[in-house]
Amino acid sequence: MNRKSLKLWIIGLIVAALVLTDLAPMFVQAQEAGATIQVAQQQPRQRRTLMDLLFGPREPQVIQQAPVEQPRRKPAPVAAAAPAKPTVEKAANATRLMVFGDSLGIDLAKALDRFYAEDPNLVVINKSKASTGFVRHDYYDWNKVIGEEIAANSFDLAVIFLGVNDMQVLDEAGQSFDPLTDEWDKHYTARLNDVLSRLRAANKPVVWIGLPPVADASFSADLSQITSLQRMASFSGGAEFLDIYEKFADEDGKFTSFGPDLKGQNVRMRKDDGIHFSTAGSDKLAFYLSQAIRAFYRGGGVSIAVADPLLGTDAQPMLRPPYQGLGQIRLLEVAGAVIPLSKTPPRATDLLTASNAPAAAPIDLDALMKAPVGRVDAFGVGIVPEPPEDGVEAQ
Repeated sequence: MNRKSLKLWIIGLIVAALVLTDLAPMFVQAQEAGATIQVAQQQPRQRRTLMDLLFGPREPQVIQQAPVEQPRRKPAPVAAAAPAKPTVEKAANATRLMVFGDSLGIDLAKALDRFYAEDPNLVVINKSKASTGFVRHDYYDWNKVIGEEIAANSFDLAVIFLGVNDMQVLDEAGQSFDPLTDEWDKHYTARLNDVLSRLRAANKPVVWIGLPPVADASFSADLSQITSLQRMASFSGGAEFLDIYEKFADEDGKFTSFGPDLKGQNVRMRKDDGIHFSTAGSDKLAFYLSQAIRAFYRGGGVSIAVADPLLGTDAQPMLRPPYQGLGQIRLLEVAGAVIPLSKTPPRATDLLTASNAPAAAPIDLDALMKAPVGRVDAFGVGIVPEPPEDGVEAQ
C-alpha cells in the first residue's frame, strides 16, 4: 500500500467514526424507550468537524443583545400648594388678645392666629401651658400668673380656656378635698372668683370658654359639672361665657368626632384621644369665639369697646346679672331691648319710654342667690329651703 492510499484510508476511518458518534445516541434512545422518540431541542446542535477533533472544540460565541430601553414613567402631577396668606404687619396699638389655657388653649391660640392673620388691629398672645389648671397650684399657679400679667399690663383682652385637667384632689390650707365634693366646689369657685375679680378690677374684658364633650362619657359628665361652676363664676364676675358643648356634640348631646366645618363639610373635629381638637375643630372654635369677642373688639383701629345693651337706659344703674335666663331677660325687658311674646301690646296712650318710666331699684344679688327655689325672685338660681324645726311654723 502506498502512502497516498494510506492517507485516504485513515481519513475514511475518521469520517466513519464521526458518523457513528452522531448516530449512536439515537440507536440507544430507541432501544431504551421502545417507542416513539420525542426530541425537544431548545437550541440547534452544532456538528463537530475534523478541525474540532484535531484542534479542540471552538469557544461558543456569545451574542450580546442590545439592551431594551424601558419606557420612562411620567411623574405624577403634584397638587399646587394653597397660596399662603399675605403677612400683615400688626399695628403698634393693636389689641392684644391673650389666651390663658392648657393644651386645648394652645391649639386655640394657633387657630386664632390663622383667623386674625389678615387683621392688623389684633394680635394673639399665647400664654397657654399644657397639663395645667386651677387645682394644682403646686405645679402651676394660674392665679399668680394671671395676676402678674395684669400687673405688667401685657394684654387688653383675656380668653380663658381651662379645666380639662382639674379633676384632681385640691389642696387648700393643709387640707385635701376630692373632686366635685362640696368643699372642693367651694375652694375651686373661690379660685375662679379671685382671677375674675382681678381682671374686672383692672378693666380687662374676659371671654371664658366652657369645656367640650369628650369621648369618655363619665369624664365628660365630670367636666360638665366643672363647666357649671365656671359658668356661675363668669356670670358673677362680669365675664362673657361661651358655652361650646352643644356645638361639638351630636343630636343626642353626646361626643362625636365628626361635624360640619366652616364650609359645611363633615370632617373630623377631634383628635384620636377623644379630647383635643383637630385643626378643623380648632378653626371652628376660633370662629365661635370671634363672635363672642365682637362684644369687646370691633376692629378697624378701635381696640376695646364693651357693648352694653343697657347703656343709656334706666336699667343701667342695675348691677350686671350673674346669670343668664329669666333674670337676664327681665333686665332687658326693663331696658326695652326685648319684649316677651306673651305680653299684651299696650295701647298707644299707655306707652312708656325710658325717660318717664318709674325708676327701678337695683337688684340685690345676695338676696337673689339666697332666695329659696320657687320664689318669684329666685329665677332658677335659688337654694332649697331647709325644713322647719319642730314646733316652729314655716313663715
